[in-house]
Amino acid sequence: MDRGVIASLLRHPLNAAVVLLDTAGLPLAVNATARELGLPGRLSRYHAQLEGMCRLAQQQGPVNCPLPGQGQRLDGWLSAIQQPSGDVLGYLFTIASLARDRDALVVEASQAAGHDTWEWDVVADILTRNRLDTTSSATGSQGLLDQVHPDDQSRLRQAIATHLREPKTPYCCQFRLRDALGHWRWVLDRGCVVSRSADGQPLRLVGTSTDMQWLKSLEQELHSQQALLRRAQQVAGMGDWAWDCTQRRMHWSAEFAAAIGWDGSALPTDWRWLRLLAGDARRQLLSIWRRLLDDPQPAAFELSWGQGALQQQLQIWLEPECDSAGRLRRVIGQAQDISGQRRTDALIRWRTELLNRVSALGRIGGCEIEVDTRLMQWTEECYRIHGLRKAPLTLDQALALYTPDSRDSFEAALARIADGGLPEQLDLCFYRPSGQRVWVQVLIELDTREGLPERHVVLFRDITREREADERLELLAHYDLLTGLPNRMLLREQASEAIIEARERGAILAMLFIDLDGFKAINDTFGHACGDILLKSAASRLHQNLRNADLFGRFNGDEFVVILRNLAEAEDAGHVARKLIASLAEPLYREDVTLKVGASVGIALLDDTHTEFDSLLRAADAAMHAAKEAGRNTYQYYSQDALARTQRRLEIEHALGGAVERDEFSLVYQPLVHAHGGQLPSIEALLRWNSDRLGPCSPGEFIPVAEKCGEIIRIGDWVLEEACRQAVAWQQGGLQFDRIAVNVSALQLRERGFAERVVAICNRYGWSPSRLELELTESALIRDTDALRQCFDVFERHGVPLAVDDFGTGFSNLHYLNRFPVQRLKIDRSFVQGMLHDAGTAEVTQAIVQLGHALGMRVVAEGVETAAEAAMLQRQGCDELQGYLFSQPLRPREMVQWLRHRLMEAPSIPSMVIPTQISAAL
Repeated sequence: MDRGVIASLLRHPLNAAVVLLDTAGLPLAVNATARELGLPGRLSRYHAQLEGMCRLAQQQGPVNCPLPGQGQRLDGWLSAIQQPSGDVLGYLFTIASLARDRDALVVEASQAAGHDTWEWDVVADILTRNRLDTTSSATGSQGLLDQVHPDDQSRLRQAIATHLREPKTPYCCQFRLRDALGHWRWVLDRGCVVSRSADGQPLRLVGTSTDMQWLKSLEQELHSQQALLRRAQQVAGMGDWAWDCTQRRMHWSAEFAAAIGWDGSALPTDWRWLRLLAGDARRQLLSIWRRLLDDPQPAAFELSWGQGALQQQLQIWLEPECDSAGRLRRVIGQAQDISGQRRTDALIRWRTELLNRVSALGRIGGCEIEVDTRLMQWTEECYRIHGLRKAPLTLDQALALYTPDSRDSFEAALARIADGGLPEQLDLCFYRPSGQRVWVQVLIELDTREGLPERHVVLFRDITREREADERLELLAHYDLLTGLPNRMLLREQASEAIIEARERGAILAMLFIDLDGFKAINDTFGHACGDILLKSAASRLHQNLRNADLFGRFNGDEFVVILRNLAEAEDAGHVARKLIASLAEPLYREDVTLKVGASVGIALLDDTHTEFDSLLRAADAAMHAAKEAGRNTYQYYSQDALARTQRRLEIEHALGGAVERDEFSLVYQPLVHAHGGQLPSIEALLRWNSDRLGPCSPGEFIPVAEKCGEIIRIGDWVLEEACRQAVAWQQGGLQFDRIAVNVSALQLRERGFAERVVAICNRYGWSPSRLELELTESALIRDTDALRQCFDVFERHGVPLAVDDFGTGFSNLHYLNRFPVQRLKIDRSFVQGMLHDAGTAEVTQAIVQLGHALGMRVVAEGVETAAEAAMLQRQGCDELQGYLFSQPLRPREMVQWLRHRLMEAPSIPSMVIPTQISAAL
């Protein structure tokens, strides 16, 4: 082995200690690190013991070889240096860097103390962080800055730069660091440069990182509590102070200055502050101070602060603090401004005296009753209150006017007070000789002054008006003013008691939920006064058909609730429901108007699943809705199907919220063709809803719910905009058609500004208002109001055509047709489908056609499905036809195909039927 090569290698700056041994195990060459550790001497001393380790290293390769010594044991590795032939040239003994071991110990110690450790290789820009969970990560300095809160990055850069520039200034910085969950957590970073280059440039920084989030939370909580304390002191007019006996200086808090109304300049901190007090207050304070020096005990007192008109009354609390020798070291305390309280106390005393004078001069009746003889003396006011003439009167004669309960209460109070009881106050009731009921408030005391016999002093105050007002409030709180029936609150209390009684006795109990059919239409048409009369009449008729033991109350609007108690059979509830429905069959006549309502009744029985008022109410309400769906004016017992339908309505109502924003609605289009051809067809836009939550939902199911919950307004605006947009797109594509029709709800018509909004939508999309037809139901025309007329005036000025949809199925009235600007009548599909089989139905359709023409309107028949129906309607003079015979509702693209086929076909009715593959149903 070349000695020059060996010496060159050993002079290389290695972190490990290296010793080259000869074949006998004696040191041959060492590097500087090994020499510092004294390895040559140790290896020479123990070379005899290393023979076995050498043989083992020759056979197995490097082996662990610890060296004993004074102070510490050195753990090293021994390996054999062999030729390719296997002959041993020598041995190599190495020990890893102690600095690295020390670093490992530092890391372990830091982590044990709850600190993460980090190391930054400045030249390579590699930052290694060792966390408490034994995980480590390496990144560049920019990677660290990306995890630091933007507001803290500049402060971190400045702290690092300062330390690198000024080594004596330690690196320490608090900043927010994003954790693994993406949350910001406060950490405290501390470190220093541990290695520099020959020219003094930093090579390596190490340090610790401590989680400070808990400390920041404590600081925030402390700040909050301090702010709360300051706020409480400000609200209470309190402040704190402290006197340092050693330095003879006074500390005043800002709250104290605010409590005394100080002008903002600093309060004196030495004895000069005593000059702020008046002479009496200063002498009082000095006297208290002398007592405190003699006996340091907590004290509280009142002090007048200030002089002249600006004096304030303060409540002072002080707490002395003494040293180990018992000498007074410091006095701390609080002060509260009680000036307002003292002024209030003075005002209360003055008002009390005034009240006593008023009571003495007021007309309050009084009497004296001797305890032993029961002799009685009355004042004149007491006679007046009781409605009696002034004449001798015994106690028994006076008590004869009182009700039995009041008389017994009065006698019992006299006995208790005579036996040493406290004064008592009672509310008693009596009747004057005229029969008028009077309530009095009675105060009874016992007078035991010397020289006089014991006697009761009784004061009487007339509280009749107060009691009557309370009774009126009770009536308002628990009874319906219109019908006189128990309201929802009282009905719930009474029903709950009845339910508990029925469950204890095992009796049959049923709840009937009654909703008046047709009441809303009557109320809207004839006004609320007429509706109130109808409600009172209906309530009276229903009440007359119930037993005295049954409970009956008005629940809400046109809804009533009946509790049937002690039924013999469950079927009896149905018999009662039939009687109640029959009681409303007789019309109510008001002037020249005949009013008639029906009732839909839901029945729920008390059972194991419906054990209290609310569950019974939900079941009965669901059954009532089932009765309405069954045709109204009937009753239904509760079933799971009824509950499911009610829940379905609620699901639809909830799903409608935000459906427009979620783009769940779409439009399909169905053409309207002219009965005699030769003219362009029209198109009706039909709404469809495919809910993300409920799936496809039919218009007949969701539109009534949308009208009830008010969503129909937003949905209707969307339909108008989408229909106008699509119509403009078709027109720009060269497709020809007459008009586009959109269905409008009655709620939309009643909304202020609806007509102007329709015109604005047409103008925004560039569609002529005269080619946008609005289809209304007959119920929308019933309520003839100024707002509705104004709406129709706007439509008429801008040429917006109106059509009455489903004519003949609602409240048909020639008055409304003649008053409002309606251009078309649409015959309901129920008439069209029955006219071929029923001569009467055919006559009705003929009459509608003739009526429409007589009023100058065009007539449209919807639901045309056969050529025979189309032919009959053509003979009757119907102007336009709509139905599956011509096309099912089509998507926009399919509607384009239909219009193009329409242009290529002849205009006769048979040729207007488009192939079914184009008229695909949605």
